[in-house]
Order: sequence, then structure tokens, then C-alpha cells
Amino acid sequence: MAVACLSAQRSRDPSSQVGACIVNQENNIVGIGYNGMPNGCGDDKLPWGREGDDELKKKYLFVCHAELNAIMNKNGADVKGCTIYVALFPCNECAKLIIQSGIKEVVYISDKYQDTPEVTASKIMLHTANIKYG
Repeated sequence: MAVACLSAQRSRDPSSQVGACIVNQENNIVGIGYNGMPNGCGDDKLPWGREGDDELKKKYLFVCHAELNAIMNKNGADVKGCTIYVALFPCNECAKLIIQSGIKEVVYISDKYQDTPEVTASKIMLHTANIKYG
């Protein structure tokens, strides 16, 4: 978890710095990520805002979450059966990625969005796929 938290510090997001670390059964790190803009899209080229009526001026349509980046940045090792450590409970989109990649456990620090439909859907999917979280 310390590596996930350290990774989060690399994020340029002014409001939510989230990191993720994937480890295999031997606790060897196989992937690390943090929330940020897609490769080739400079952090200063796309919006980091959270408020307003114009969705294109908010970060949500653009940012890649830490879980996505950790899975995509894996070191070549398979992530099937691995555990992902993440600072914030995964959203529904990240839950889909976690399930599809074969990760079998999610360990998190904060569940501050637990009452949102996105997190509720995430928990339903993770439970249905027999992925442990806690």
C-alpha cells in the first residue's frame, strides 16, 4: 500500500491523487499507476476541473485512473491472480478492468464515494466475480 500511496504523489490532479500497485502471489510488484491524462496528452493540455456545466471542461471524460494505468503499465508479467492495492475504492469502470484482467483481490484505504451509483455497481460486479475486497 505504501507503494500505491507513493505513486499517487506523481499525479498532477489537484483534487484527487490516487495510486495503485499490483503484486503477484509472491508480493513482487508487477504494475504501478497513478491517475493522470492519457499518454501523449500533456497534463497542461486537458482540464483538471471538477465543477461547471460544460463536461468538456471537467477532468472526468479525460483522466485515466490509477487502476487502469497500473494494469496497462504492468512489467510484462501476467496479473491473473494478483492483488491490487489502491488508495481509493475502484469505480465501476475500473472494476470492469480489474475483473477482465484476472486480478483476484482489491485492497483499499478509502471508500469516500461509497454512496455513489458507480461504487455500488463496482461492489456488485466485484462480488459477482468473486473478487475479494477490503
